[in-house]
Amino acid sequence: MKAFARLLEALVFAPQRNAKLRLIECWLRETPDPDRGFGLAALTGELAFTHAKPAMIRRLVEARVDPTLFALSYDFVGDLAETAALIWPEPAEPGPPPPLAEVVGALLASGRDAGAPLVAGWLDTLDASGRFALLKLITGGLRVGVSARLAKTAVAALGSVEVDAVEEVWHGLRPPYGAMFDWLEGRAGAPSVAAGGIFRPMMLAHPLEESALGTLEPADFAAEWKWDGIRVQLAASDHGATIFSRSGDDITASFPDVAEAMRFHAVLDGELLVVRDGTVAAFNDLQQRLGRKAPGRALQQTFPAHVRLYDILFEGGADLRPLPFTRRRGRLEDWWARTQPARTDLSPLIPFDDWPQLAAIRADARAAGIEGLMLKRRDSAYVAGRPKGPWYKWKRDPHTADCVLMYAQRGHGKRSSFYSDFTFGCWRPGAESGGMELVPVGKAYFGFTDAELLELDRWVRNHTTERFGPVRAVAPGLVLEIAFDDVQPSNRHRSGVAMRFPRVHRIRWDKPAAEADTLETLRRLLTATD
Repeated sequence: MKAFARLLEALVFAPQRNAKLRLIECWLRETPDPDRGFGLAALTGELAFTHAKPAMIRRLVEARVDPTLFALSYDFVGDLAETAALIWPEPAEPGPPPPLAEVVGALLASGRDAGAPLVAGWLDTLDASGRFALLKLITGGLRVGVSARLAKTAVAALGSVEVDAVEEVWHGLRPPYGAMFDWLEGRAGAPSVAAGGIFRPMMLAHPLEESALGTLEPADFAAEWKWDGIRVQLAASDHGATIFSRSGDDITASFPDVAEAMRFHAVLDGELLVVRDGTVAAFNDLQQRLGRKAPGRALQQTFPAHVRLYDILFEGGADLRPLPFTRRRGRLEDWWARTQPARTDLSPLIPFDDWPQLAAIRADARAAGIEGLMLKRRDSAYVAGRPKGPWYKWKRDPHTADCVLMYAQRGHGKRSSFYSDFTFGCWRPGAESGGMELVPVGKAYFGFTDAELLELDRWVRNHTTERFGPVRAVAPGLVLEIAFDDVQPSNRHRSGVAMRFPRVHRIRWDKPAAEADTLETLRRLLTATD
């Protein structure tokens, strides 16, 4: 545990990517099994402890220190693990810190009531740095500036292999990854993973700037719609069928209607949608299915799931990813014509001759409820990650609205000292006052520069009118121009609507709050997309 704590502390203070890589690689080389495997799982978000929740940590701390002092400290620091680690009473006689593997094993095996005494006992043996690492491990929110891809890149360096080779076997293994370390350090061959039932890292696209179109040759690209659902991978074989999200999470239980139709031996890339009578429903309909672990028959019938297929990665045991896109597309069309699984169809290719023609087609995407277009080089292999050049996403232009800042909350990690999470609203006639009132329509966390964040934070502090725990209500004086993709009905907002993918487009220091947009403006957009 001590070595893992030192690693996390060093990562926090190492802003450069290469420095983080060196730290992780060195830690992997020096740390024995199985500790390094469990630490790696924590860095990549692969550990989850059912009964060790933030609420449990709060209760433990409040039993040791004054609850009011803890609440005030948490509000100021903005990070639960950091606050608890610093405020926890120092032990009179600290004992030896537990090995990381011991901590993980005990937490995985503990029941609902056994976890709290375990955690309290460990906290009593650790210094502040160790307590911070333990609590970050438990809550799963390390926030040390390390992505899963970066950690896997450090892993690949152990065996001088490409990170894509590690990605290829990663999802077929489980912590503490003994077989993977044996392979990378020359004690065994590469772990064997079956073609069906194992997630294969997806190929992603870069946003297309319209100014870059002049550098691209239209004949080199195929175009297809970018459907407004969630990207999934269907992996099926004689051993079973699995539906994976874009990040490799198993979401099969949420979509048993799709899984029942996966009676084939292939790995497919597609978009999960709700489709009724051949028409794609709004994303809000799909949200009714997302995260449901055991959807009932009525829910499945009301919101029927469907996968619109983009690509084929494996057919039987044959790996088709090295083939150019045009050949994979031909294989996909032939495969689907023979197989025609229920609840699937093919995403059509869009014929075009030049960019102005395709731009005109893209302009109609919003009316059709489509996110935009995908451009794929006809000669592109299916490569994991986001390579520059082969694939582009050309999304439709966003809507914008002038909204008034209503509430603010501190962020996490590097933003834990700044108000960076902003709730904003639009005007509507007041039910009682007869005047106009603000009602929330969305929340944004990004879209502003670091310099603008400092200005926003200062404005919030100077204009706070009320406090609700970590949330600050502010006087209605600052207008934010918000860019967003769509408006959808919402039961969570008093306004009855919510923006989809809102982000701060610019700060309207020049505009009076009274001149911000009304709720009716958003409702008209909602009607237009129905």
